[in-house]
Order: sequence, then structure tokens, then C-alpha cells
Amino acid sequence: MQSLLDPGTLLHTLLSQESVGEGSESDKRLLRLLGNLLSLIQEYSSHHIERINQLVRVGISLSAEHDIDKLLEMIVEQARLLTHADAGTLYTVSEDASRLDFAIIQNDTLGIRLGGTGPEPTGFPPVPLSRDGAPNHVNVSSHVALTRQVINIPDVYETQDFDFSGPRRYDQATGYRSQSMLVIPLANHEEKVIGVLQLLNAKHPETGRIVPFQEEHQDQAASLASQAAVALTNATLVCDLRTLFESFIKSIATAVDCKSPYTGGHIKRVVELAMLLADRINRAEDGPFKDVHFTPKQMEELRIAAWLHDVGKITTPEHVVDKRTRLETVFDRSELVEARFQLAKRCLEAQELRRRTDLYEAGVHDARMHAELEETLREKLSRLSEDMAFVLGCNDPGACLDDAALARLKAIAAGTFSLDGREVPLLTENELENLCVRRGTLTVPERRVIERHAVMTRLILDEIAFPADLAGVPSYAASHHERLNGTGYPRGLSGEAIPLQARILAIADIFEALTARDRPYKKPTSAEDAVKILGRLNSDGHIDPLLHDLFIGSGVIEEYAALLAQAPA
Repeated sequence: MQSLLDPGTLLHTLLSQESVGEGSESDKRLLRLLGNLLSLIQEYSSHHIERINQLVRVGISLSAEHDIDKLLEMIVEQARLLTHADAGTLYTVSEDASRLDFAIIQNDTLGIRLGGTGPEPTGFPPVPLSRDGAPNHVNVSSHVALTRQVINIPDVYETQDFDFSGPRRYDQATGYRSQSMLVIPLANHEEKVIGVLQLLNAKHPETGRIVPFQEEHQDQAASLASQAAVALTNATLVCDLRTLFESFIKSIATAVDCKSPYTGGHIKRVVELAMLLADRINRAEDGPFKDVHFTPKQMEELRIAAWLHDVGKITTPEHVVDKRTRLETVFDRSELVEARFQLAKRCLEAQELRRRTDLYEAGVHDARMHAELEETLREKLSRLSEDMAFVLGCNDPGACLDDAALARLKAIAAGTFSLDGREVPLLTENELENLCVRRGTLTVPERRVIERHAVMTRLILDEIAFPADLAGVPSYAASHHERLNGTGYPRGLSGEAIPLQARILAIADIFEALTARDRPYKKPTSAEDAVKILGRLNSDGHIDPLLHDLFIGSGVIEEYAALLAQAPA
């Protein structure tokens, strides 16, 4: 169906009427004039429809952009395009609403692009919204921010309403000539001004001559400014929510690390290592990872998973997380064990003293017998001292116990001493169980408690309503202790069933644990020895061999060492 404003259709209809054939020449001229008028109306309508469509397209583009720097650039670019402006500046209101900060500066004639995503900041001082306690109406940008008025100035050199000494100095320094200016406030849904858009030097679309901003362009720019304010508010809200979410995540990670003063930087360091390795994957131009690329959102997903990989340790008892010696539970029982051995010595001495007293009272004064009893006592006391030293030595987390050491511990634990008529063991069953740990400090039950943190990590993270682009966080975080050969925990996954992101976290977690300098139960492993241990884990099928080779050969370890060197002590 043709438009009713189609002049050809209307003219054909009029000329086909009977009256036209019989009409005068003046009637025909009138119809031709009417046809020309209708053509102009159609052209005008088409122009405005196109401008409206352009505004719609701009609005859609603005609402789809969530990167604030890109959005700010887009606002200025689209406003300049709509109004044929040669230059544009976007100010944003500071958080304390005390000033306007230069966010974007664009100038085609001077070839300037400052602020936003570019490498160069604007470099201009902010515009204060008040001077000496009074509202600042001297500067046009601050006046617009304060009054929410749209200001359209044909020539800034010919107006006395505002102070344009700054633009004039800029013109003098650059050879530019500021002339027409359009200044528009950006107000959000709460009618609060969040920014000011300043357009400069409108160009005639055909001649390129600098002209004043047309009223229709002013209206369209104001409409765009309104859409831009909504888009900017939405983007800021999204950014603020993500910042809040990330702050919450980091606070949880801090709480986990603070359960043990000896692992305060573990999570942060695992994040750094994991992201370094993921970055190497993205930069790979050949080899097994040349076709693997993490998008920015996937990198964020991995980073958050790294921050949360140990969140389950919130439920792990502190005396297990922070077990510094084998005898430690709620407290280190080494002093208790030592006191028991010392008590055994005192009891033995008291027992021997009673025996001698009994002999003297019975009239037995055999010096040789007393000497033998004295020697026997010394031997027993010496043996107790040696056994005590051996037990306390086994309590050292760095001690690696062989079968002979375990047998001696069990023999010592079988020994007793008499106290008030009852036999007291030198070591309790629980103390013996803890001392018989061959490496490290954790018993089998305690290790199960530690390993349960991976299960709790998944349970905790499954309760968080992660958005679609972070949906993998629970799986990646909870799977960092899985091993390619299926011997890991909590689910015993193997091979490709373990996500690549979880395999990255696994290597980062292992290397950090090996080289950490804040563990009370072991000395830090050197980078060279840590690489050897990773090599053995790789040979045994614990870690991804391709990631292992990339981790060792791509400079990740060197860059990580440099980061640690720069970190405050």
C-alpha cells in the first residue's frame, strides 16, 4: 500500500479526475505546485523519520554497551554525528557532586581523542560546581549542571554570559577557533544531573562551514542525552554491582585466609598464578593451545573461581587448617608430653628413694647394692630423656619417619610409669596416632576433614545465584583437587571430565603451596625443587601434562617471582 503522502499517487489521482481535463492552465500549474509541495513534505518526513530511526539505533547501541569508557566515547561520537559537530566534550559529575570531571574530549580538526578507552587521559583540571561557597554559574558547563538548562550559543566569542577565557587560551595555543556551542545536561531517572555534554562547532553538511546548532539538532541531541543518561546510569549500576560482588568475594577469601595467620596470602597468590597461566594460553600462537582462547568473561569467571577455590575452608576447624606440629590439636601437646616424661622421671626417682629408705630401715647398708641401684636409676632416667627427645623430634613437621622410627614410637607408647598406684602410659593412643604421621602433620581423619573443604566449596557456591557468564565458577573452584589419573578428590574425576579451568587452578594451587614462605609446618621449597616436584606429579598423571609444559616453559614462574618481589612484606 502506497503512502498517502506519495505525491505521484496524489497527482495521478487529481489529474485523472474529469475536472482536470477541462480545467484551465492555472489549475494545472496549481496541481504542479501541489505536487512539488508534497514532494518537499515527503522529503522532510523521510529526513525526520531517518533521524528518528538513527536515534533509535543509537539508543539500542547505548543500552547494549556496558563498558563505561566505551559508552562515554559512544555518547560523544553519536551526539557529534547527529549535530555535525566538529568537537565534543563529556563531563561527569564527581561522586561527591563537587565538580565536573573531564571524561572525553574529541576534536576532528585537531585530531584529538582523549579519555575513555584511549591511552591518554584528558589532562584538564575539573570544573568546580561551586566557588567560595556559592554555585558556579561562571562556567557554562557548571551552569548547565546546576540549572539543567540547554545552552545554545552561536559564537562563544560574542557572548558575555559565561567565562570563555579557557577556550580562548586553548584556541590561542592550538590555532583552533571555537565558535558555535551546544551544552546539554545528562539527567538520570531521578532527575539528577550525572554529566554534561558539550558540542562545539556545528558544520554545514554540504559546505563544511561552521554554523550555529540548529534547533532540530538541539532537540535531537537533548533526546540522545536523555537516552545516554539512562544508559550511563544502567552501566554504572552494573559496574557497581559487579564491584560489590567482587568485593564480597574478596572479603570471603580474606576471611578464609584469616582462619590461619600462616596462609594469609595463599588465595591471592593462587589467583595471580592462575591468571598468568591463562594469559599464556591466550597468547599461544602455536602448540596445543593455539586454538584455545578465553574470552574476557571467561577470564573473569576463572579469576572469581580462583578467589573462591578455598571458600569451603570456612567450615574447617582452625586447629586442622593451622596444624603446625603433629601433636597439635586445639593446642600443641608437646609441652604436655614433655611434662609427662618429666613426671615419669620424678616418679621413678621417688620410687627409688622409697626403696633405699626401706633398705636402710631394714638395716641393709651394702654400698655396692646402693651403687648398683643408683646406676640403674641413672640408666632409666637417661633412657626416659632419650625417649622424650626422640618423641619431641618426631613432633617436628619436617621430620620424615621411616618404619624404624614408627616402631620405636610404638615401643615408647607401650611404656608406663606408676602414679598414685596406677599405671600411666607415656603416650596416649591419640598422641601416638598423631606422632606416627610419616610426612606433614595431618592424620588420616584430619586429612579427610581438610579434603571435605572441596565438597563444602561446591555446596556453598551452589547456593549463590551466579549469572550465566559465571555459571562455571562452582565447578572450577570445587574441582581444583581433582587429578587426571582419578586419584583426586572430592569426586575422583579423571581426564577430560576435569574442566581446563580447574586443571589451571590445580597447578597454581600446588606451586603456591610448595613455594609459600608462610607455612609453619614446612620450609619453603625453592622454585627449582618445586619444578622437580611438579615434574614427578606430571609423570605420575596427577596434573595436565600440556599445562605443565606451558607453565614451566612460558615464563610464568619468572613473572610470578617478580610479582612476589614487588609485593609488600
